[in-house]
Amino acid sequence: MDKMDKKQAAAPDRMGNQQDPGLIWGRHPVLESLKAHLPLQEIRLQDGVRGGVIAEIMRHAQKMGVPVKGATRTELDQQAPGANHQGVMATIPPYDYLATDELLQRARSAGQVPFLLMLDHLQDPYNFGSLLRTASLTGVTGAVIPKDRACGVTPGVYKGSAGALSHVPVARSVNLARELDYFKKEGLWIMGADMDGDAPFFEADLQLPMVLILGGEDKGLSRLLREKCDFLLRIPTGEAVSSLNVSVAGGIIMYEVFKQRRRQE
Repeated sequence: MDKMDKKQAAAPDRMGNQQDPGLIWGRHPVLESLKAHLPLQEIRLQDGVRGGVIAEIMRHAQKMGVPVKGATRTELDQQAPGANHQGVMATIPPYDYLATDELLQRARSAGQVPFLLMLDHLQDPYNFGSLLRTASLTGVTGAVIPKDRACGVTPGVYKGSAGALSHVPVARSVNLARELDYFKKEGLWIMGADMDGDAPFFEADLQLPMVLILGGEDKGLSRLLREKCDFLLRIPTGEAVSSLNVSVAGGIIMYEVFKQRRRQE
């Protein structure tokens, strides 16, 4: 929604650091990643590290078939300068983004009515992961994010999505406005979530092939994307709440899409 609470604005990804989004370090973060079934490529343990958490890491890694290799402290320090790695580090492969036209092709090949989620410069990996998790439960057929000035698919997003990335493919674009023009030519309706929208979201026909656009945590929808929307949808709230976190707002609207489409079946 527009004008999200600034406390929900960009936060560092605690599952990896900003030096390299393909790295996860620290005993508990690596263990949590294994429990969340993230597609880890390899775990490196500092020579001589011991303890209950290390034993759990070894057990889960063996169960999942993730190779564990030894390393010196110097090697780990060089791989992630300044990181408090606690003698444990894991690597995760770069996410394989799709092209936007592939999202449509996949949906149509599966006989689905396209329902795409577009995120307008979302910054927080936990919001991104949470939205993907809800998207996987509500029939979203794909997500589109910008290439620059936005959170990509990082280890924190993998974890927050709880496996949803296996079901909701993500495309990354250098120009979201151009993608909206393409989607319109393909017969999709553009719905933007905005606190000053024209109508309550539940009054819109959400059974149409559509793109739902959610704005960033701080600034909401950008002017250009707002102008390209066919409908601007708002979530009515009580006097005590003037705005909603983007993952909460997105979840409310996605479930309304799900409800309307189930009613049609």
